[in-house]
Amino acid sequence: MTASIIDGKIISAEVRAEAKLEVERFTELYKTKPCLAVVLVGENPASQVYVRTKSKMAKEIGMDVEDHIKQKDISEEDLIGIIYELNNNKRVNGILVQLPLPDHIDSRVIIDAIDPKKDADGFHALNVGRNSIGGDLLKKSFVPCTPLGCFLMLKRSVPNLAGMHAVIIGRSNIVGKPMAQLLLEESCTVTIVHSKTKDLETITRQADILVAAVGKPLMVKADWIKSGAIVIDVGINRVESLDDTSKTKLVGDVDFANAINIASAITPVPGGVGPMTIACLLKNTVEAAFRQQN
Repeated sequence: MTASIIDGKIISAEVRAEAKLEVERFTELYKTKPCLAVVLVGENPASQVYVRTKSKMAKEIGMDVEDHIKQKDISEEDLIGIIYELNNNKRVNGILVQLPLPDHIDSRVIIDAIDPKKDADGFHALNVGRNSIGGDLLKKSFVPCTPLGCFLMLKRSVPNLAGMHAVIIGRSNIVGKPMAQLLLEESCTVTIVHSKTKDLETITRQADILVAAVGKPLMVKADWIKSGAIVIDVGINRVESLDDTSKTKLVGDVDFANAINIASAITPVPGGVGPMTIACLLKNTVEAAFRQQN
């Protein structure tokens, strides 16, 4: 068996194309463009690249973007002041604060200062609570972009997930927990495992759906995977290249080269979950714009 590749580049392009049509519809109806405000604190190179990519893709689908670049020594109080200004700016529909923030700033305080209606990243406590409750409240919430991207990839592979056993490796607020909530809403049986789980491999081998989100390169071996399982690899790890130790390459949390012979479908790294995160940020922002008008 050789697994089919769940191509994040193709699926993210489809999501962006759908968002572009919604941007055009919004612009026609309300004579203004949806607007995303991006706040970056400090000079983290990875964050800078990520923010530039987000802004570029937002503009490509016709959205307006406001970039707010601040020095790393900005006070927590001043940063909250910027968030409040964006909350009260009717032109701004979505707000994204790029993480991580400097150590002297409490990211939870900043995230919860964002108006939940403009929380494009889906991290505000109110949106987290609504996602946890599920049902009709999902229509009022925003789901974090990475798990939403994973979910959309899964649904394109298996439209009906009901009854499947999903095992999620990782319990973070950014991926693991919201991913579990999305799959529970689809009537999956969900197990979350983590660094303290006993006999971890025994549990992962029971999974019809295996989501790896731990940030440990190649941790999940082929013999951890049930034959025919669907594998979603969220990990993005930079490691030394075996061919040239002076260079690095990106790998996931899953040993892709061997897992591809066990799974029925699998996401690659790079080119899997990564592109979906930004696509879902755009999707959330356009949805926020429509909700604010209605």
